[in-house]
Amino acid sequence: MDIQFFKESPFTTIISFHKLIESFEEIALSDVDYRSNYAKAILEQIELIPELRTGIQDYSVIKNNEALIKNILADLFPTALTHNEIKAVTIPFQNISFNYTERFKKILKNAGDEFYMEIRDFSEHQFYINNCCLILSYYYNQHIDFNQPFFYDIPDEQGVERHYRILYNADFMEIIPTENSVELTQQDIDQLIDNYNDIDLWKSKFPSGSWILRGFGIVSLFDATTESAISTLKSNLLKPGEKTVATGEEVSNIFQSIFNLPNLKVGFIVYNPEEEKFLRPAKYNDKLISYLLSSDQEIDCKNAFFGCSFENLLDKKEPFVISNVKKFTEESVNKRLGEHLLAQNIHSCIFAPIIKDGHLLGVVELVSENPRDLNSVNATKLELVLPYLTDTIDRYNTDMQHQVEAIIQREYTTIHPSVYWKFKKESQNYFQNLNHTKDYIFKEIVFKNVFPLYGQIDIKGSSEHRNETVKTDLKSQLSALLEIFENQDSNSNLVLLEQRKFELESLRSELDFPLKADTEQHIQRYIEEEIHPILKNTKSNPKNEQLEKLYFESLDEKTGMFYQERKKFDNAMSIINKRLATVLDKKQVEAQQIYPHYYERFKTDGVEHNLYIGASISPTKPFDIMYLHNLRLWQLQTLCEMELEHHDLKESLPYELDVTSLILVFSSPLSIRFRMDEKRFDVDGTYNARYEVVKKRIDKSHIKGTTERITEKEKITIVYSQNSEEAEYLKYIKYLQHKKVLEPAIEQFEVEDLQGVSGLRAIRVKVINNNAKPGVKKITYQDLLDELN
Repeated sequence: MDIQFFKESPFTTIISFHKLIESFEEIALSDVDYRSNYAKAILEQIELIPELRTGIQDYSVIKNNEALIKNILADLFPTALTHNEIKAVTIPFQNISFNYTERFKKILKNAGDEFYMEIRDFSEHQFYINNCCLILSYYYNQHIDFNQPFFYDIPDEQGVERHYRILYNADFMEIIPTENSVELTQQDIDQLIDNYNDIDLWKSKFPSGSWILRGFGIVSLFDATTESAISTLKSNLLKPGEKTVATGEEVSNIFQSIFNLPNLKVGFIVYNPEEEKFLRPAKYNDKLISYLLSSDQEIDCKNAFFGCSFENLLDKKEPFVISNVKKFTEESVNKRLGEHLLAQNIHSCIFAPIIKDGHLLGVVELVSENPRDLNSVNATKLELVLPYLTDTIDRYNTDMQHQVEAIIQREYTTIHPSVYWKFKKESQNYFQNLNHTKDYIFKEIVFKNVFPLYGQIDIKGSSEHRNETVKTDLKSQLSALLEIFENQDSNSNLVLLEQRKFELESLRSELDFPLKADTEQHIQRYIEEEIHPILKNTKSNPKNEQLEKLYFESLDEKTGMFYQERKKFDNAMSIINKRLATVLDKKQVEAQQIYPHYYERFKTDGVEHNLYIGASISPTKPFDIMYLHNLRLWQLQTLCEMELEHHDLKESLPYELDVTSLILVFSSPLSIRFRMDEKRFDVDGTYNARYEVVKKRIDKSHIKGTTERITEKEKITIVYSQNSEEAEYLKYIKYLQHKKVLEPAIEQFEVEDLQGVSGLRAIRVKVINNNAKPGVKKITYQDLLDELN
């Protein structure tokens, strides 16, 4: 029996079997002789050890009476099930346990003598408050759902970590207040429920040892290794941008649990369809290795190295399995691949394609040093995890594509005037040296000791709105088709028409649920391939001909689908972006008068901007930190104006799209370098990269200790890390409150820790938007469309 891991608890724990003993006393009075005699015999032994009824605090009593306790618990721990069930007596959330079933004993024995059993990710804070919640639930009859999934992670005899879900039965426990317990009012309880993280508050209401937990509980485990491993995979590997991807060792441990193979290792390669090459994903280069590419960064998929072995993988998109690499090498014409694997001590392997919409994205590599470990049978387990890997790689490809497109569309098709002089100077150097050398190497353009300013206005919930418009258009199109089919005359195609009607109704029903990634493409392909040919080749009555004519006239020329609602949404997004960008560009002209600085802005689902100010950008004009403060105030005022601009035009749009605003404050000067290969400026240096990390992740972050985003509609969030920055912006806010631009209320809070970055704080304040501008004509949606076009 283990001892309690956490020393401090609201409970004084007394292990007692009094409830079971009372049931034995009832049985002893029954008319069933064999049950009555058995109960009387047990009670005679119990009388010799009164602590079993009154309560045990000296755990040696349990150790010295294991056989009797086992008999007392016999009805709850049937001998016939002892090799099947994983059960023990316990106290919830504590490491007090005994009377294990044989299967439980075997699991602990296989784990080894040094293994210490504790609940996964269970802190002292959780332990204390969960015990308090037990009191609220059982004594105060509060309906609090405080039970979260608990797991034990226990290695088996091979060293593979198994994951066991924990279930508690507390029927044989009672909770008793002592003279030191605090009587709680409903107001006290409400305060506790609203302050989970305030451990001092909980301890003041439930002092240590102020309650008695008398009785015992039963813990039951069930093997949830596969489910838990998949959940861990989703958490560690698939989070988009929020966290660094898991290491190769972590991923291998997950797959080892799923396949129950201690020697299993995992690799990965990406497929480039344009060049028909396999390559390592640059983003994960230092995290996931490849057993196929080895030291090579990339390799042509038609290379003789793969031979015809990868025909199924490339053409048929099926896994390529080698259960015995040595035998494969001896019998296959492609000995080079086999020898390459054997050189890495790989004796069985699975190379599974990752497919998205029929296109190969990459290959996941599972390898083992033992023959037959991996085979065509357990290869089917990959079906459990491939969807998540597919989403990861698809997101990786999309991110890369967006980055490339962003560079092409917005990065340095023209050079900003503030830095043009330095590019001009380098160009002049080129011409001056042209006669001396033909191999002139362009120097990188660097601006040192510049102060960054970053801000954004983001359209809130744009993805959800976009999905709703897609569903609306698809439903309208399917309904129009169903109306046409309903009005079809009976003919030889009647059975086929009924089948298509059923399929169209099924597709329309699917749209009542959240939109899947491929739903739109699936429905579009179905309509084009299955429905349109019927309409074009089936004779119709006059009414149906008119319906079909109206239907085909409603199709968008480019997509061949209904595009009414999506077009309105896309127009609304374009209008918002254009109007906000116009305000920013106009105000930027004024800002350049403060002090010449570098400026860039780009449109996504909103408008972002970067500013860099410093002496190196304008060396002919003396720089003072006052200019930075002026620019910061200008930025805050400008975001207020952009918020008001959005508020004024919001009512004219077909969709009520809200925006959130954010400013990131960074007081340390840094260097920016023009990347010659990418034709764009980037922050230079490892330390300065911290700024870029925060900038990319901050708008999706939450208030520390909550699930609430730091940004909120109609409010401006200012993120900072230093007290001096806080004082500076509070002065700006006070000034703008005096000007009736910002509301009086100010929110201040800590920001959750980002990857490698902690200690961020934020101020949030609402823009006053109820001051109607007198004499201003109300804008109509048509006015906005005319402006857009």
